Amino acid sequence: MKDCRFFTLYYPNAMQSFQEILNLVAEAIKQVPDRQEPKGLYEPIRYVLSLGGKRIRPALMLMAYGMYRDDIESIMPTALGIETYHNYTLLHDDVMDRAEVRRGKPCVHRVWDDNTAILSGDAMLVLAYQLMAQARPGCLAEVLSIFTQTALEIGEGQQFDMDFEQRMDVSEEEYIEMIRLKTSVLLACALKIGAVQAQAPAADADLLYKFGERMGLAFQLQDDLLDVYGDYSTFGKQIGGDILCNKKTYMLIQALRNANDEQRTQLEMWLNTIISETGSSAGRSEAELEKIQAVTALYDAIGVRAMAEAKINDYFAEALDCLKAINLPDERKQPLLELAHQLMNRQS
Repeated sequence: MKDCRFFTLYYPNAMQSFQEILNLVAEAIKQVPDRQEPKGLYEPIRYVLSLGGKRIRPALMLMAYGMYRDDIESIMPTALGIETYHNYTLLHDDVMDRAEVRRGKPCVHRVWDDNTAILSGDAMLVLAYQLMAQARPGCLAEVLSIFTQTALEIGEGQQFDMDFEQRMDVSEEEYIEMIRLKTSVLLACALKIGAVQAQAPAADADLLYKFGERMGLAFQLQDDLLDVYGDYSTFGKQIGGDILCNKKTYMLIQALRNANDEQRTQLEMWLNTIISETGSSAGRSEAELEKIQAVTALYDAIGVRAMAEAKINDYFAEALDCLKAINLPDERKQPLLELAHQLMNRQS
């Protein structure tokens, strides 16, 4: 594979803040897609991209690039490509999960229909590749290789997640690999593609990939934790959804693994108690609350929260070690370090 690192490496004079980068992304994404007809294909894409979100992935790509060069807007197409791809996966996930709401608004398949959501999602995947194909000169082969491998891994992670719905014997190792594939690799991909286009040393690009991978694991495990112990007013969604649908999270896996006989019997009883989410904005029904409170009490008794927090801290520490090992002055790494701490101190 051709090496794209052909420019002289230099450190830019001023790093843009995370918020400044987010503002750039928010303005640029208004231009996606740049085609208008047929409206039935492109309006759903504009709709889902207009719903917002954290925009973490394009920001990470631009921040990784900005650690080495200051012309971050030169790689905006690839940053938009990864955000378009991410939203494509969410659009299809919503159809598969029969979700009603995404980011506080009706899902595409609810505003239009399933066929429209599937076709518009397919178009988003193509648009993502078109945007990725606008990588900096000399970097295209490596960028597409990283992106394509990541896209395939995300599909594998989604299939594992679906498979786990039918199993009660999912191991911790299997779960960690599933969330690595489904969530972490896209964060890692964003960082590495940014570094590759900046002509960063290969060792640095690999460390940034591992940093993103470890951060992604910590981030997803924190999601598991917040779904049980988060505050609705800051988490942004009803607490306990994973419990109601018996999702094989780190929390449930550890509870089943560490429960005594009596606790396991109670857990299995609640797992066999099927209670559909009402999705009511007014709050949980009595039946929903009963199951959530009972399972949470079992988690408390078993000590699951402390186990999850320890695992999160381990992955976060590994991520920081990777960032520390990157061969750059500390001030060049400071914005990414601050973002990492911000992500792990979030409540939503």
